[in-house]
Amino acid sequence: MKLITAIIQPDKLEDVKEALFEAEVKKMTVSTVRGCGQQAGYEESYRGAVKTINLLPKVKIEIAVNDDFVDATIDAICKGAHTGKIGDGKIFIRSLEDVIRIRTKDKGEDAIG
Repeated sequence: MKLITAIIQPDKLEDVKEALFEAEVKKMTVSTVRGCGQQAGYEESYRGAVKTINLLPKVKIEIAVNDDFVDATIDAICKGAHTGKIGDGKIFIRSLEDVIRIRTKDKGEDAIG
């Protein structure tokens, strides 16, 4: 079992969701976050004062998958989020020790579904 976390551009969320649904991955958690990487931000002027904006809006998608869905999930995220420009995002993959579905108390792969 793996927890896949992707940080992507906000305007690519719908494309990523569509690609995930095509790959039969339909369970996810989505959060609005802010961060910086190679983009390094930008400067803007407000009332004559120049301000550096280096924490840019991003979307974080978290998906718990069984091992046989890892590659399909990664491929779908890459397909939906790719623009070829700096700031497309990152994918992080972590092992899950255990998962428990609260409603039924199913554990492990059965809890992920």
